[in-house]
Amino acid sequence: MKQKIVVRGPVLSQSGYGEQARFAIRALRTREDIFDIYIIPTAWGQTGWVSSDNEERVWTDKRIAQTHVFGQEGGHFDISLQITIPNEWEKMAPINIGYTAGIETTKVAPVWLQKANEMDKIIVVSNHAKGVFENTNYEGTNNQTGQVVHLNCQTPIEVVNYPVRHFEKENLNLKLDYDFNYLAISQWGPRKNFDNLIKWFLEENFDQEVGLVVKISIKNNCLIDREHTTTRLKNILKQHGDCKCKIYLIHGDLSEEEMTGLYQHPKVKVLISTTHGEGFGLPLFEAAHNGLPVIVSGWSGHCDFLYMADKKRKEGKKKPMFASVEYDLQNVQKEAVWENVIQADSQWAFPREASFKRRLREVRSEYSRFKRNATKLKKYLIENFTEEKKYSDFCDVIYSKESTAMAEEIEDIFRNLNG
Repeated sequence: MKQKIVVRGPVLSQSGYGEQARFAIRALRTREDIFDIYIIPTAWGQTGWVSSDNEERVWTDKRIAQTHVFGQEGGHFDISLQITIPNEWEKMAPINIGYTAGIETTKVAPVWLQKANEMDKIIVVSNHAKGVFENTNYEGTNNQTGQVVHLNCQTPIEVVNYPVRHFEKENLNLKLDYDFNYLAISQWGPRKNFDNLIKWFLEENFDQEVGLVVKISIKNNCLIDREHTTTRLKNILKQHGDCKCKIYLIHGDLSEEEMTGLYQHPKVKVLISTTHGEGFGLPLFEAAHNGLPVIVSGWSGHCDFLYMADKKRKEGKKKPMFASVEYDLQNVQKEAVWENVIQADSQWAFPREASFKRRLREVRSEYSRFKRNATKLKKYLIENFTEEKKYSDFCDVIYSKESTAMAEEIEDIFRNLNG
């Protein structure tokens, strides 16, 4: 008997969580022999919506409409898959699975643990996210009994990384003055530490014939956002006077094929990031499996795919296949605190300025060495992060004998009630 699974998440959002929701849908569609898929779309912040007109979008729109009708007719689901931050998880079906990017810091909020313990399973996108869930503990005292109470995660957590997806390259008409260009892809917020990225790049390369291509936005890809982004970027540039190095802004929607063309542009040599932390780090992953060297600190979600096993090292030790930036773990900035999401007493990575600048210089001057590692990492990712494997891993987490038995039992109850 097929399992009626409802996917609630930002399946049409142009965001990280949107891509996460679409990954889940793609995985479930590989097993339509066991899943009857329903979709409840949600928004994610102020991000825009995908504008693609392809088979996947047509299918998604159809399933959204059918879900609405199914709900109006009093239909019941066997499994819920809820793709969002844990604050929004709730009991929607006999089996409830929370699927989250997790957290970029060193601890999760108490409400996350409370909501996590209401779920039957949790899926996260990186081992960093899993570790933070499992290692966060809170202790309190019951005011009535005086008993010490501990709050931690009791729900099983599984990690499923994203897969490598292959797209034909579409050339972008980029007019780059120099042959060596760095690339940065980000939303301009406190966690991405983007002001420092621009500042440090300019200071290091003020007299160098190099460029920096930035694919950046503040909230979304609308024209107003472009104006604000451009103004903000110009204000930083004014503080550094005349520089020989160049900065190029790309703003707006790019197709997967155009993004592939950006990663594989012959004059784009390396992806750089000063992020404080990532749940996974999709642009870093995409750059890596397209063969670009990567400069970033070795902390948080992207460690799942930027390291490789090394036969020359002790068992279990992995080799960094990227230009690792030194960092310090410090409390998050006040402006980054997000009630019930990012705790004021949590920490994330602060890349060291001198180390980042040194890496900019080293990758440029010793490019062949870093490119060799990037090529090895590309091969490793293409072979080990396949769509077939990751979709299978995802479905295996959701589909189990226990959940099937419970769903069938609930179905029998409803059948008897209606009979």
